[in-house]
Amino acid sequence: MLIYDDNLADFINTFVTDLDIVLGQLKSNAKLGKLQKYWLGFCLTGILLTNSVNWAKFERASLGGYRVAALSWMFRQSKISWPWLLVASVSLILKSYDIKEAVVVVDESDHARSKQTKRIYGVRKQKHKPSNGYVYGQTIVMLLLVTKTLTFPVGFAFYRPDPALTAWAKEDKRLKKQGVAKKDRPVKPVKNSAYPTKVELALGLLQAFKSHHSNIRVNGVLADALYGEAKFLDGADEIMGGTQVISQIRANQTIEYKGKKRSVTDYFTKTNVGVGTVVTVRGGQTVKATVSSARLKVCAHGKKRLVVALKWDGEEEYRYLVASDMTWRTQDVIQAYTLRWLIEVFFEDWKLYEGWGQEAKQFDKEGSSQGLILSLLFDHCLLLHPEQSARIENKLPALTVGSLQRKAQMIVLLEVIKKILEQENPAEKLQKVAKQIDEVFRLMPSKKHLIGRDLGRLEPTASLLYRRTA
Repeated sequence: MLIYDDNLADFINTFVTDLDIVLGQLKSNAKLGKLQKYWLGFCLTGILLTNSVNWAKFERASLGGYRVAALSWMFRQSKISWPWLLVASVSLILKSYDIKEAVVVVDESDHARSKQTKRIYGVRKQKHKPSNGYVYGQTIVMLLLVTKTLTFPVGFAFYRPDPALTAWAKEDKRLKKQGVAKKDRPVKPVKNSAYPTKVELALGLLQAFKSHHSNIRVNGVLADALYGEAKFLDGADEIMGGTQVISQIRANQTIEYKGKKRSVTDYFTKTNVGVGTVVTVRGGQTVKATVSSARLKVCAHGKKRLVVALKWDGEEEYRYLVASDMTWRTQDVIQAYTLRWLIEVFFEDWKLYEGWGQEAKQFDKEGSSQGLILSLLFDHCLLLHPEQSARIENKLPALTVGSLQRKAQMIVLLEVIKKILEQENPAEKLQKVAKQIDEVFRLMPSKKHLIGRDLGRLEPTASLLYRRTA
């Protein structure tokens, strides 16, 4: 795929133009210059064609027309208001589709990086679930907006654990295992405010969204068990002005019932046993489930919550949902919580098709943040693609990211071919393009194939044949 003779994708050009108008309305001194707009359009077209935020790939896609150094310089030095760019992009989508209300989903995504890297922001040791081992990578807390028409990202933050607390926890665990008494173990260090927790980051993202898009009615905030603590439920409720906040609590969480404390599992397996029902999942298919609920005091939260025990058909263990607003019906809490799965779909699309893959390796905090914003802008750009817009406006199912990206790639290729055929001497132009391809796309020798190497003597030795039966 090529970006040839400034042939940026038309829908990307339109997106950048509209984005700049909204940016100027939000912050007049943040408007993009002519060169900045072209550069941004070029980068988004580069992501479309190469599925990466990678200057070397962008250079090759332009057949050397734009060098790595120039692209990187614009990324680092050009005075673009990056945070406002993302705010403007979200505002553009909200305005384009006349979105008035939504549900917000909070979750985090781990992304593996190289063990040797020293300059990629926030890289840390992470648990790798598939192998049950460890990898090095970044953790991003993401805010996703789920509406009746669209699902799209609206904010993010990089999570970094406090190194002092991490070191203390590791040492405390080691000493505890050795039987050292608590009084003889090191005291837990004071938390460093420079390293906010995931809950603190999530609340900050919710506050930022509320500040920038106060006209959007948030019907609910959804998060997984990591955020099932009072600080998050109460904080999100307060920020959003009394909305429903739904999360999960652990199976061993203590609740109080008739003045007695017991685990939530004990209560729902002995006192309040679930019954079979049917749940509508994400407004579509119906699924059998075993459900029970009660308004109980969650001891760790210091107040009553609506607690729901939920077990899907075929599962053996319950999961326990907790909701801040006890005026909701149980079935409404469950159906709302099923929307949380959509953020997993977004993460998959984002990494596979929207540039945030293994090659999105911009250095330092500034590079990581700006590179991530570029990939999110591309996601927004695809939502405003003419074919996507037409389907949404006609209440038809939206197109998948992968299919839309592949078709858009072919349209760009077709435009390149048309431009060449429109030249006075297309054969000569095609020859020139072929030469540029040879110069830019250099073939590299492979270490996988052993041509020309000495593999050693791979056969028996006659004098050692007696060893065969030894």
